[in-house]
Amino acid sequence: MPAERAGGRAPVVGFVGLGNIGRPMALRLAGSGCELVVFDVAPEPVAELAAAGAKVAGGVGELARSVDVVCVMVRDDAQVRDVLAQVLAAGAGPRTVVVHSTVAPQTPAELAATAAPHGVHVLDAPVSGGPMGAADGTLAIMVGGAEEAYAAARPALEAMGSRVVHAGPVGAGTRFKLARNLMHFVSFAAAAEAMRLAEASGLSLKDLGDVVRHTDAVTGGPGAIMLRGTTAPIEPDDFWHGVMSHVAALGDKDLGFALDLADELGVDVPLARRARADLAKGLGL
Repeated sequence: MPAERAGGRAPVVGFVGLGNIGRPMALRLAGSGCELVVFDVAPEPVAELAAAGAKVAGGVGELARSVDVVCVMVRDDAQVRDVLAQVLAAGAGPRTVVVHSTVAPQTPAELAATAAPHGVHVLDAPVSGGPMGAADGTLAIMVGGAEEAYAAARPALEAMGSRVVHAGPVGAGTRFKLARNLMHFVSFAAAAEAMRLAEASGLSLKDLGDVVRHTDAVTGGPGAIMLRGTTAPIEPDDFWHGVMSHVAALGDKDLGFALDLADELGVDVPLARRARADLAKGLGL
């Protein structure tokens, strides 16, 4: 439930952008008991949110004048800038604008500088977890911005996500998301290499996918090695030196065998070759 603000009234939340992820995020807000006002140019999600109890605004400016916090989940940087401009042009309105869209690394600071003369704080709060996480309220939400603004937005954020991280000043949320997604999409490219190797070996790609999802759920996948607070080299007497040495030895062996198989079958696996060369150093050894 939203925290009460001065005067005993719970903050009113506005949501702009009811797309594949924004719509289920807003539905989570509507179901949390907060007073919600929504706007989107598409009528279907607006009608769905209205049926869920949200009020509907005729535009961004109208929405801004009636809420305390605005959540923005639109397509790109240009749309985010346009929404913020309309919020600021509305005059007396929200003190906090929360940008959930994934934008360029420099954009959050630029938005904050634009909003500051109007007495408005900007938080960059991109999300991870996709439409499924948005629908069941299990998104990870990575937040950058001032503590005051984070405190104002936190009830809404916690209604939409089960892992909310205040990563630092404005821009930190976006940098956090970009680091997370670097691993996400590089791993997709690695998965494509593995699929080519499996296919050339006459194996079922469906079965391979089932095994990968099963074992990643058990071991934690790539996140299993993300346990230290630094990427600096590990001292030989450090506990983690033995752990990571074991991981590196297993990785070198298995990647070596996989590369031998790839060479035998004529499958191009450049990421695997780079991984074998860089694995020990990347683990801090």
